[in-house]
Amino acid sequence: MAYKELIKNFNRIRSYMREFYVYGFKKREEYTRKSPRSYDNERRRIESILGDYMQFHQTENGKNVFLSIDSRTTEHNPLYQAWKIKSFTDGDITLHFIIMDIMESAKESLSIHEITKRVDQYLSVFESPKVFDESTIRKKLREYVNEGIIESEKCGKTLYYKKTDQIYKGNTDILDYFSETAPCGVIGSFLLDQQPKHKHKGKFAFKHHYITGTMDSDMMCQLFEAMQKKSSATIQMLQKRTGNKTKIKVVPLQIFISVQSGRQYLMAYSRQFKRITSFRLDHMLSVKIEKEDQDFEELRKKLEHMKQYIWGVSTTSRSGERMEMVEFHVHYEENELYIYQRLEREKRCGKVEKIDDHTSRFYAEVYDASELVPWIRTFICRITEIHFSNKILEVQFKRDIQKMYELYDLEGGEEQ
Repeated sequence: MAYKELIKNFNRIRSYMREFYVYGFKKREEYTRKSPRSYDNERRRIESILGDYMQFHQTENGKNVFLSIDSRTTEHNPLYQAWKIKSFTDGDITLHFIIMDIMESAKESLSIHEITKRVDQYLSVFESPKVFDESTIRKKLREYVNEGIIESEKCGKTLYYKKTDQIYKGNTDILDYFSETAPCGVIGSFLLDQQPKHKHKGKFAFKHHYITGTMDSDMMCQLFEAMQKKSSATIQMLQKRTGNKTKIKVVPLQIFISVQSGRQYLMAYSRQFKRITSFRLDHMLSVKIEKEDQDFEELRKKLEHMKQYIWGVSTTSRSGERMEMVEFHVHYEENELYIYQRLEREKRCGKVEKIDDHTSRFYAEVYDASELVPWIRTFICRITEIHFSNKILEVQFKRDIQKMYELYDLEGGEEQ
């Protein structure tokens, strides 16, 4: 198969872009799930999209190709470009430009019969023209109506079509910020493309810029649509360890986005597991919207109640208990009030209590206390006392602290 720059299967390019950007350490021989030729085709396709960000590192074992994107010098998320080069057939592109030209020059709305007649006039100047019947043109117009490119109006029994005014005339600073921070920000990127380049200059830079969610925008958009319709959906998931694909019927309820990593999760009721659980969007292969679900509102209320016990995305206890408790005391000096302020700012569903001017107590009841451990570790050397209801987790945490003390030849680890 000859290499083509345009993207036909987005799931494939999505997988390779994630490998190059997120991991970036694999050699050509290590991409074992596809043939070396497939790897070469996808690598060249990514180079054509993101050539300025493509780099390689030569090691004694071979060459590692990776994407390197510096937010200090990159004004807009470059991964959006992948959504703008979708492949098309000769008939698609021919009909697109003819219809757009007809709509642009039309002084009034046109019926399907009038549009078909003008399409035939366009094509009549060619010796061996393509031929489009009225049903094909109607399908294309219906597609453009759904996309918002063309609008339709019924007069009697006849539908009339005209081009919509798509130029965004609002505040471009809002678009700048939305496109880089909001879910499905690629929509903002498409609107920014309509702005004259000489008139628009971005005003934002981001220290922590989580751009990998770009590749999951299609899944995100369909999940939002399912929620808007209060519908169930069938999601196809990729099991990373085995490479197997599984289909799960769910009721999508809410999207959670990590403020630490930018990772995106769907919180949904699983018919299979009979509970609300989380699904990573970057492991999803497809989303199919099903019929309206009568339990949607009740399940959404249930999730809202559960959120007071969710630290991250886990909704089940690893210890087998309904809830797990975690409590620790933090000591800080007189000039370190920012430690207390940080506890208050980052407590999420927990509670912070001042014991005295130099000590604060953090307490939380959650489904899974292990989700707090990475955050708790950031207070090491200030923690004077810590307790978990999950004793296995408590022993593991204190053992890790003791090993750290031994590694650095320090004393006092056992006092925790």
